[in-house]
Amino acid sequence: MASGLPSNPLKKIRLTRISHVYYKHENIEEAKKFADDFGFQETATVGKTTYYRGYGSDPFVIAFEAADKTEFGGAAFEVESEEELVHASKVLPKECKATEVYELKDAPGGGKGVTFYDPVDGFPFHLVFGQTPVEQRDPQFPILKVNYPNEKNRGPNQFQRFQKRPAPVHKLGHFGMCVTNFAKCYEFYSTYFNFFPSELVHNDAGVNITVFFRLDRGEQFVDHHCFFFFEGPKMHVHHSSFETHDFDAQVLGHDWLRHKGYENCWGVGRHVMGSQIFDYWFDPSRFILEHYVDGDLLDMNEPTHNTKAAPDNLHVWGKLIPKGRNLMDRANTGVGPEVPATFLQ
Repeated sequence: MASGLPSNPLKKIRLTRISHVYYKHENIEEAKKFADDFGFQETATVGKTTYYRGYGSDPFVIAFEAADKTEFGGAAFEVESEEELVHASKVLPKECKATEVYELKDAPGGGKGVTFYDPVDGFPFHLVFGQTPVEQRDPQFPILKVNYPNEKNRGPNQFQRFQKRPAPVHKLGHFGMCVTNFAKCYEFYSTYFNFFPSELVHNDAGVNITVFFRLDRGEQFVDHHCFFFFEGPKMHVHHSSFETHDFDAQVLGHDWLRHKGYENCWGVGRHVMGSQIFDYWFDPSRFILEHYVDGDLLDMNEPTHNTKAAPDNLHVWGKLIPKGRNLMDRANTGVGPEVPATFLQ
């Protein structure tokens, strides 16, 4: 049995992909309306938890729980084997309060899991294995043939026509946290897991304050980052990001959310680190969720990039980085998680 295998404390826990995130909402009905308008597809409700999938093969990418307190419930990463789950349950430091391996009885796709808590700030983190993939769905968007000035890829009498609709979510791409001690968090996640820094961002004193982690999967192509964190005065989830079909789908989704009365946080724009086109939105609980397209893929032939923190390093086109009321509202209104006044904190 896997549970009887010994653990090597020097062996890193091997992650294969980011799987899903959990959010807890006081106003679950408003959250569920937003989920539909954001482009998630409801797949099951079990007790107080509603699960949503994208059109990819993941059985679910986000779960909303009806709760007395609005808060982030953590992200889940898939590991290579059940043995990795057992290893994690035994090797993580005691302050992580790692659980034993448990059955994912109610979650779509089933499987097994281990939950631990960040040793610095205490937010939950989940590891899963054995989820059953689902059949991919058709996003009902074409693979576009784009005409350029000197290269016409679409034949005569062929049109680009679209229907107003939400941007269909494909998969969860990454999530990010504000942590209170960057150095300790960096040491923990880089020591115990196969996270590798695609980008390290330092301050004027040369001290690293932000990391964009990808997974070390050797020659396999992976997303530029699946987990990032930066140092700030108070721990909070920054955002979770979901891939959609293409730029047209993304902007159609932007217009759909705008017409439905939701508040745009930042976007549409093009990032520098990761290259993806971004579009950030507040949900009714004031969590930030992102649609993205056209992100970079890397393998382990690409080294870590080191960059000094500066506003121009975040985006090459789009609106200015948001400050002021829309973010301060999360602290001042008593609605949703408390965060500081700028997108960068």
